[in-house]
Amino acid sequence: MKNLIILIGLMCCITFSAWGKVYKVTSQDELKKTAEIVVPGDEIIIANGNYNGWEVTINTNGVAGKPVIIRAEIPGKVVFSGDINKFIFQLTGSYTEIRGLTFSGCTVFKTDGINSVLLELKGTKYCRVTDCVFTKNVAKGQFMPIFVISDKAEHNRVDHCTFTENIDNMELQVKITADAVPLYTFIDHNLFAKKDSVKWAVYNGGECVQIGQDPILLGNQYAYAMVRDNRFIHCDGEPEVISNKSSGNSYIGNYFEDCHGELVMRGGHDCLVDSNIFKGGIGGIRVNGTHHTITNNVLSDLPIAIRLMYGMAKGKTQTGFYIAASDCTITNNHINNCTTGILIGASKNADWTGKFDTKRYPSRTMQDVAPFNITLLDNTITGTKIPVVHNEN
Repeated sequence: MKNLIILIGLMCCITFSAWGKVYKVTSQDELKKTAEIVVPGDEIIIANGNYNGWEVTINTNGVAGKPVIIRAEIPGKVVFSGDINKFIFQLTGSYTEIRGLTFSGCTVFKTDGINSVLLELKGTKYCRVTDCVFTKNVAKGQFMPIFVISDKAEHNRVDHCTFTENIDNMELQVKITADAVPLYTFIDHNLFAKKDSVKWAVYNGGECVQIGQDPILLGNQYAYAMVRDNRFIHCDGEPEVISNKSSGNSYIGNYFEDCHGELVMRGGHDCLVDSNIFKGGIGGIRVNGTHHTITNNVLSDLPIAIRLMYGMAKGKTQTGFYIAASDCTITNNHINNCTTGILIGASKNADWTGKFDTKRYPSRTMQDVAPFNITLLDNTITGTKIPVVHNEN
């Protein structure tokens, strides 16, 4: 009887657009039922209001040119908050767009060791999250993202969203496992801002964007993610504003201002870092791994603009807690008013004894493998105390 009443209510709220039917929903039960009947080109509008306690899996499937759209009645007027023990929305279908929703004041918890999230794209294909706001949300456990792209997802896009004033969390995670790698994720034109330092003792787990989680054992996985034209303003969560821990990714045209963190090639290989702007803060670009191209970036008012790191191992086949930077090309970068321009050989002889699990990660603990085969070409360095430091000998 309850389901019949819901369906009757939905039928009363149907209108038509140029593509298909438009449904208006006011509860999670109505959304669940509507998601079961929509077809490509249909639209679901969530009515203005403040909502909590939602837990909705959405398996809608549009087609190219006719996605299923799930959107706020008015952007900024549909607000989700409260305690989260699993997820608010989990998408599992294809060609579905979520637009204009706000997630504010949510608290995400670990349940039986599993992270809860606000939004997950799990195995989705060609889905999009756009014009959404994530603000003042709190994580109650370390290494907890609020937005995850996972499983064998492909060609998903996150764009024109705002992540601001979130607490003790990661913002956006592309989750890579030994069994499943999300491919061709496109993260563009988002704003990440006003992120305070995490409270965790090891000062870790506060990235804004993280592509991969285990660079030691899974850094060779190729995700082909594209992170471009995003803005990072006062992002102080931890030393890695963007954390690359997989291979084949591109970071293009992003803007960083006064961040207490860097764009970090923590692991992985064959990545492109191109045409990004860094203005103020504690650092610019940090590099481990092989065959990265660092080009056309503008870095100013930094202690060190570009750092190429020592490792415990080298190449794509050796296992090391850090892989030495090698076979990287550093070209056409513009560095101005920094203390050090390019440092080849950072963290020389750093001793990691007792600081990681050598059974899980069969690695030497001394960071004593120097960067090698580094190409510096046509970089412009001005107003900088020490343009280039070679510390690999």
